[in-house]
Formats: sequence, C-alpha cells, structure tokens
Amino acid sequence: MNILRIRQSYRGARRLRHIVAVLIKHGFGRVVEQLTLQRYIPFKKRVQTFGHWTPDRHLTDAERIRMAFEELGPSFIKLAQILSSRPDLITESFANEFKKLQDEVPPFPAAEARRIIEDEVKMPVDDIFAEFDNVPLAAASIAQVHRGVLQDGSEVVVKVQRPGIRETIETDIHLLRTIAKLMLRYIPEAVFFNPVGIVNEFARTVRKEMDFVEEGRNACRFRRNFADNLGIFIPRIYAEFMTEKVLVMEFIDGVRIDDIDGIERMGLDRRALADIGVGAYFKQILEDGFFHADPHPGNIIAMPSGMVAFLDFGMVGRINERFRESIANLLMALLDKNFDAVVDEYIELGIVPEELDLERFRREFTSDLEEFMEPLYGLTLNEIDFAAYLNTLTELAMRHHLRMPDDLLLVNKTMLVLENIGRSLDPNFDFIAAAKPFATKIMKRRMDPSRLYRTTSKHAKELGEFALFFPKQVRTLIQRTLRDQLTIRMHHIGIDHLIKDFDRSSNRIAFSLIVSALLLSSAIMHSTNVGPKIYGLSALAMISFLVAFLMGIWLLISIIKSGRL
Repeated sequence: MNILRIRQSYRGARRLRHIVAVLIKHGFGRVVEQLTLQRYIPFKKRVQTFGHWTPDRHLTDAERIRMAFEELGPSFIKLAQILSSRPDLITESFANEFKKLQDEVPPFPAAEARRIIEDEVKMPVDDIFAEFDNVPLAAASIAQVHRGVLQDGSEVVVKVQRPGIRETIETDIHLLRTIAKLMLRYIPEAVFFNPVGIVNEFARTVRKEMDFVEEGRNACRFRRNFADNLGIFIPRIYAEFMTEKVLVMEFIDGVRIDDIDGIERMGLDRRALADIGVGAYFKQILEDGFFHADPHPGNIIAMPSGMVAFLDFGMVGRINERFRESIANLLMALLDKNFDAVVDEYIELGIVPEELDLERFRREFTSDLEEFMEPLYGLTLNEIDFAAYLNTLTELAMRHHLRMPDDLLLVNKTMLVLENIGRSLDPNFDFIAAAKPFATKIMKRRMDPSRLYRTTSKHAKELGEFALFFPKQVRTLIQRTLRDQLTIRMHHIGIDHLIKDFDRSSNRIAFSLIVSALLLSSAIMHSTNVGPKIYGLSALAMISFLVAFLMGIWLLISIIKSGRL
C-alpha cells in the first residue's frame, strides 16, 4: 500500500508539474503564482518560460485557456465540454470558446483493444466475433469504436475503453480538486464560480461516461421508451458482452444528421427527418423525463429507411414531472409572448434568491425581458430564433444573479443543438410549432380531474399533518425558551475572508514595526559608534540597515502583488 501511495503521489506530482508548465506556456503565469504553484517548476524552467508569464495580447483569455485545455488532454477537454453549457458560470465568451474543442485523438493499437476485450469478457476475440475490423471507425479521448460481426452473423460496433484512461482521469480529478481549493483560498473572487462544485460535477459526469454498463442500461431504457415509435431506432445492446470497459451494440447503417449531401443521395425527406428527430427529443424531455443529453450531429444518424437513430448514451438528463410542467409553461409563454408568465415560472422553480425583493425583481426582469424580446413582436413562429431566445434568458439570469438549475441548463443546451440541426435540415423548420403538441399535452394532463384529485388529496394530507404537529412544536419551543435551552445558530457569510484580511493586515503591521525598529536601532548604533567599524561606520548599524532595507522591499513587493496599495 505504501508503494502504491508513493507511486500515485509521484504520478500526481509529475502531472501537476505538466499542468503548471502548460498554464505558464499559455500566459497564465500570474494565476500560477497566485495559487502558489510556481514551486513545482524548476528554476531553470522558470527562467526559460519567463516571457510566457505575460499574456499574449493577440489572443483573448478564452482562446488561451481553450488552447491550454486542449494541450492538457482528455480530462480537461471533457471539463471544457461540460463548462461550455454553463455560460452562467464562466461567461458567454469562455463557453463559446470551449465549444470549439473536439474530442478526437489518435487511436490506440488494435492488439491492445483485443486484449482489453478478452480480459473483460473472459473469452477469446475469435470466439466472440466472426470478423473484427482492426481499423477503428472512430477514436475519442475515452474510447474507440471497432466494427465487427458476431458468430451468428449480426453486424455490431464494439466500444472499447482507452487503456489507462481511468487512472489518468482520477489523477486529474484529484489535482483539479486541489487547484479548486487553492482558488478559493488565494483568489476570493473565485467563490462566485464555485470551482469545487464544478470539479465535483465534472467528476460525477465523467465517471458515469466511463461506466459502459450504465451506458448500456440507458440505451435499453431508450429502446423501451421508443418501442412503439416507428420513426426512431435505438440500437440493441448485447448484454452478454457488456462490461465497464466494453460495450457491443447493433451496427447502424446511415449518415450523420448534418450530412446533407449523404441524406440527399439516399433520397430522404429532410423536413420529415427534422420533424422525427426534434419530435423525439420533445418526447424525451416533456413526456419521459429522461433524455439524451449529448445531441451533437455525430450521435444522430439518418438511416436509408428514413428512420432516425441515436448513439452514445453515456450522458443523459433526468427531469421530474413538476420540472417538465415548468418547461411546458415556458414554451407556452413563448408562444403567447407572455413575459410575466416567464417570470412567474422562474419564481415557481425556486431559482430566484430569497434575499431578492420579489416585486422589484419582477419589475426589473420583466422590463429587461421586454427590451430584449422587442424584435420578436410581429414575427411569425418560424421566424423566431429560438436559440437567441434561450441565450437571452440565460444572459438575463446571469445579470440578475439567478441560480439556474443544472437540469434547466442541460435542457437549454440540448434545445439549442436541436434547433441548429432542425434548421440545417430545413431552413424553414418551425422549432416552436414542433414543441407545441407536447407542451399542450402536458398542460391538458395537468388539468386532468384524476390528477387534480391526487394533488388536492396530497395537500390535504400535508395540511392535516401540519395541524396535528404544529401545537406540539409550539409547546416544545415555549418549554425550551422557559428553560433557557433555546439555541440559535447563526452563519456569517464571508467572515472567513474578513478574518484572512485581518490576519494579513496585522502581519503587515507587525512586519512594518520590525522594519521601523531595525531602522531606528541602526540610526542609534551609527550615532553612538557601537561595535567594529567599516570605513568609519558601525558594522552593526550597516547590517541592521541592510536587513531593514531588504525586509522593506519584500513588504512593498508583497503589497504591490496583492493589488491593494
């Protein structure tokens, strides 16, 4: 265990040195210095990269951090892809830059893929497959895909996890958590971005994506949900060959949904494909509450039969019935251009901070919304840019410091990608009209008498329980007050930073007093000629003055670097 711990520490230290070197290379030396990570770079290397401590003014911060993440590999690329859907946290410019990152890397050898399959399935590859293509169809940071034919003649694709990727990502997760904590400690402004929460969300997402058993179960659930839908095809999963690192699924013949030339060659109706694909997503989001959360064009296939197939089920979203109703209400509010209803839904969802004045928020948010949405008035449904509408809602939420739920942002991201796909297939595609039947169905279901009865019964039960327990709780509260046993807990927001500022200030004052004392003692020793002489001056006085001078310079540099003169 000690050897393993040392090995892991060595790997982590080596990886941290690489991360710091890449950050400095791309002009983030000041950030490295703020986080006190410069000690992980040898002095010679620091001298060589000195010019990189000043950012390249020809590139924006977003471009430089995107280039750094790209160079740092799989974990950071995945993190950037997740952050690209969170403009509320990292601003629109960084989110747009992160969207440019492509999760494509050189493939690993087919012999290694065969070894992993045999180790996982516990069977020789030749006993599983009648044919196995050594040239992968695609290679990404976490896995690569090979084409094969099972012994029964079924054409399949085999997804094999990249060797060593788990160890690499776990090491990076540990280092990212350390960096996030350092950001909170040394960069107080970082608390707004919640770096620890971002790393935890990244760890949760990427670990699920590396679990192919979970992905297989998701695919099976989608297959059941679309069992009666003749326009949607979900590939079959061969459970007997499914492990955490290997996934075998039915091969799908077709082209990417954005391959317009390929769709034209197959003679397919592009508008029909748009209706089928977008309708399937509205069914997932507004009816099933379980949706494919990575709808980039490579994961949506147009088949020669005219069906639309979905691939890659590692990233999914889940939303409850109440949340689905809120999304439907927001869609209906868009159809009616009722911005007051949008504000009501935001308040109902609980994303408005408690400390805000609701009336003032309603007035200001509605005013901003009307100002942003003014160009929509007088337009027909298919002329409305739904992507711009969602982006506007996100910008307004950021401006008013709303707590946007992860589920809502994931839905927004999915909707934006879908609208782009729909309009690429059919420039006149009416995205909002496609959503209307599903939103209307939810609204009708909400007013269903049986559902109203269940809701009323539930509220009556809760009211009865409150009436039963409230007197007991009041009596307990009064008894504790009379016995002087009532305890009130208070949480001071931001007091940790205040204490740190006080400590820093007191340390600087003490440091200044020491410098002043050394200067004063130097003057006294010089005037009294105490001790040995150097060129007629007191050696002790000179030493005391030199120490005070160096300490004063040190204090001045630390104050300037802190940015608080």
